[in-house]
Amino acid sequence: MEEKNLKVVLASRPTGQVELSHFRLVEDALPSPSEGEVLVRVKWLSLDPYMRGRMNEGKSYAARVEIGETMVGGTVGEVVASRHPKFTVGDKVLGTQGWQRFAVSDGKALVKLPDPRLPETVWLGAAGMPGITAWMGLGQIGSPKSGETVVVSSASGAVGSVAGQLARIAGCRTVGIAGGAAKCDYVVQELGFDACVDYKAGGLDAALKAAAPAGVDVYFDNVGGEILDTVLRRVNPGARIALCGLISGYGGATSRSATSSRFS
Repeated sequence: MEEKNLKVVLASRPTGQVELSHFRLVEDALPSPSEGEVLVRVKWLSLDPYMRGRMNEGKSYAARVEIGETMVGGTVGEVVASRHPKFTVGDKVLGTQGWQRFAVSDGKALVKLPDPRLPETVWLGAAGMPGITAWMGLGQIGSPKSGETVVVSSASGAVGSVAGQLARIAGCRTVGIAGGAAKCDYVVQELGFDACVDYKAGGLDAALKAAAPAGVDVYFDNVGGEILDTVLRRVNPGARIALCGLISGYGGATSRSATSSRFS
């Protein structure tokens, strides 16, 4: 049976929470590359908070997704057909092929994975856009110093998890904020944070005070809203705040983390 392309397109623009009805699953014929193009099979897709803004009608820092277009997204895939001089069949590539199984590319936005020894998904996480975001926000804006206290919201997410680990490497007391006991356990036991506050458990202000008794010197903010307001009450004079995201207000959505998931 001839293989088909399966893609997810934007069916309508959400005005609040994103629902399944805002998308449509489309099956198309397998695309063929023209001269100077490659066909990529998407293996991994990164789901990130910025996608919510790309669904809106208004102007933003990046072009919106039009109705009927394939949803945007960072991907890792494999070249399965090539008519491009710089790519051969079997090359593993990082790109922005979006929510689909196959995509044709002219190669301009494709990068060969530089180190085949690393898991492919790392290029959508710690070694990719989320990791670079964490490194820039914490290192260039937060400028943490050994002995300081760093607080990171959405600490179990793709960006927050890296920011917190970088803070630990810098010798800081690192406190995460995440939603739920399971996420907080992961933040402390797996990522090595000193403490993690479960904002869903209530009593956020008291819990943060207990976790950061010396106050907050650096805050890496991924969520905004009530959590930002609470942390601001605990910051020390001269504190630095990296405003990375405001996901608590994206379409009225509650805080959630970016993940990488298998696209199959």
